[in-house]
Amino acid sequence: MPIVVNLDVMLAKRKIRSRDLAEQVGITEQNISLLKSGKVKGVRFDTLEKICAVLDCQPGDILEYRPDTEEES
Repeated sequence: MPIVVNLDVMLAKRKIRSRDLAEQVGITEQNISLLKSGKVKGVRFDTLEKICAVLDCQPGDILEYRPDTEEES
C-alpha cells in the first residue's frame, strides 16, 4: 500500500500514549492501534482533524504517500 501511516512517530514526538490520544479523540484504543499499523482502509476527516488537533500537527505529518515501484512496472 503506497499510503504509510506515521502516527506512531507523531505520538513519540509529542510524548503522548495511544490510550491518551484515543480518549481525547473519542475513539477506541484498538482503532488507534489499527490506524498506527496501517490496517485500516480509510479514516474519517473528522477523526483525522481531532488527531491533528490533539497532536498539533498537519495531516501530512501522519499520512505519507510512497509510490510502490513494483506495482508501476
